[in-house]
Amino acid sequence: MTPPPARRRRPGTDGAAPARNLPRRGTVRRAQAITTYGVGSLVAVDQESFIVSGLDGADAHWSSDESPRIHERRLARLLGVQHFRLPPASEDTSKDGIRVRRFPLMHSCPECNDLRRHRDFNPPAGRSICGTCEADLVPSRFVIACEAGHLDDFPYWHWVHRSAGAGAGAGATSAGQCGGTLKMRTSGRSSSLRSILVSCTCGVPEVSMEGSFRKSALKDLGLRCRGTRPWLGTSAPAEACGMTPRTLQRGSSAVWQPVLKSALSIPPWSDGRADPLAEHWSRLRDLNSREEVAGALKFLFGEECPVPVDEVMALLDAEQEEDPSAEGEPTFDHKYRALRNKEYDRLCMGNEERERSRDEQFICETPLGDTSVLHPLGVTGPMLVKKLREVRALKAFTRLADPDATTEPHEVPLSGSDLQWLPAMEVRGEGVFLRLDEGRLGSWEKAASVAARVERMRTAHQRVMEQRAGDPSRVPPSPATPRMVLLHTLAHVLINEWSLEAGYPAAALRERLYAAEDMAGVLVYTATSDSAGSLGGLVAQGEPELLDRTIRSAVRRAEWCSSDPLCVETEASGTGGTNLAACHACVMLPETSCEHNNILLDRALLVGTPDDPQVGFFASSLGR
Repeated sequence: MTPPPARRRRPGTDGAAPARNLPRRGTVRRAQAITTYGVGSLVAVDQESFIVSGLDGADAHWSSDESPRIHERRLARLLGVQHFRLPPASEDTSKDGIRVRRFPLMHSCPECNDLRRHRDFNPPAGRSICGTCEADLVPSRFVIACEAGHLDDFPYWHWVHRSAGAGAGAGATSAGQCGGTLKMRTSGRSSSLRSILVSCTCGVPEVSMEGSFRKSALKDLGLRCRGTRPWLGTSAPAEACGMTPRTLQRGSSAVWQPVLKSALSIPPWSDGRADPLAEHWSRLRDLNSREEVAGALKFLFGEECPVPVDEVMALLDAEQEEDPSAEGEPTFDHKYRALRNKEYDRLCMGNEERERSRDEQFICETPLGDTSVLHPLGVTGPMLVKKLREVRALKAFTRLADPDATTEPHEVPLSGSDLQWLPAMEVRGEGVFLRLDEGRLGSWEKAASVAARVERMRTAHQRVMEQRAGDPSRVPPSPATPRMVLLHTLAHVLINEWSLEAGYPAAALRERLYAAEDMAGVLVYTATSDSAGSLGGLVAQGEPELLDRTIRSAVRRAEWCSSDPLCVETEASGTGGTNLAACHACVMLPETSCEHNNILLDRALLVGTPDDPQVGFFASSLGR
């Protein structure tokens, strides 16, 4: 994650400072730098713990050959950047890597039981051991965070002295104001927090960590968030924050959640010809005529412009077509929905042979077989996506709250200053796209029993989002609708079926839902760029005869669950009751395969229930 030690260099003749000597601390994959160990997250390396640094200055120290630029104009425009960059590799031969900083700062020694900041142990350079005992130091297991994204060490000193009336104000530190030294030991009686004991040599009574995870634990101490941002370094000033932080385990998933946005490369942006203009689109959009565009291109590139003027005008027209039609200033959600709408239209249309070029990254064709065999199932418009490219960008991150349940003010930026780029990865693969018949779907949606089931999930999901959000009044409405839950559950059972029939691991497949009043489609595609990415096996499953058998087999398999009758008859399941008939034994998938974190699922909407078979969209196809 950081470069290997470099040889010491003397200052050059121009007085330049010597190169920094940054030791290497473990490795992460490039994809993990987007999804798991992105900026602001905590990484455990052997006996040590680090936080991934912000992107300030990364554009300069990330090598261009190890961290190439990625272009996807539609996504870049949505996120307000010019381009993306692939995170650098963490291999032995890499020149640079992802920068990290030590966090948490509080450590304990298992020999002398001292609990203090890392530097106060006087460890030798480059090592994390107690300067007295020479034992490996143990990073604090506990940190505190708030929903504004701030992160800090657990206030052990305040916790120990809370009964001594020591005046634990917001400006106090965990180093101690009594002159004593904090100690931490484990009683060994159990593995609970009650067995973790903290004391101080000043003589206050020893206390356990029991109760430190209560939501009001730090509030009762009179503590407020200090607004610290350790991923930006010690030079970054603390922000004003009046929230009450919460105690978390260092490895908890609530400490860091990525805010990921993705887009498919579709024509006319999918052949790469527009990439040289990536940094100039904002200027070109402000021009009003072809003559002005031609003049600007000549000024920027001279006589050898990489893109003809006519193509630039066509690309500008394509951008305007994708502009959301909402009244007033469009929100981010409106822009993202417009991006999905354009993808849906292109997947429905496909692209003809004459539209392709050698560099085309999107090939979508109609199957050769007779698609009428799918009509009894209520399925229409299957398309074989023989070639696709998806770009996934890390926009920001959140703490404590699910990104789907937060509003933009709680999204923490990746740097202290504005950037014209974001870290991203690209995935190339294949997929199968299908739609549901609008006539049959519309009739099914109007059924009272269907609406009642989905309303229960929608209400539960809305309640969960409001509970997790700092400002419940700004929470967007839940996306749960009958067609969305149906398409979501159908995608899951198809992925499970293809993992059995086509030889793909379930984690190698991913869903992309298109559910709105004028959309009812689902794309299942390969979600990895390794050998399972584009071997043609998934596209072959999209031929009508095979697809008919697959859907029927998947739906019949969904009729039974090893947890039945509890699963199908449950009144609520999943987080906060956001699922109904869905569990890990039937329709749930690996989290990397699901767009909605395995919520808003109900296989009863596919096959019906014992009491009401007709609630299932495919019930008539199963002869029920």
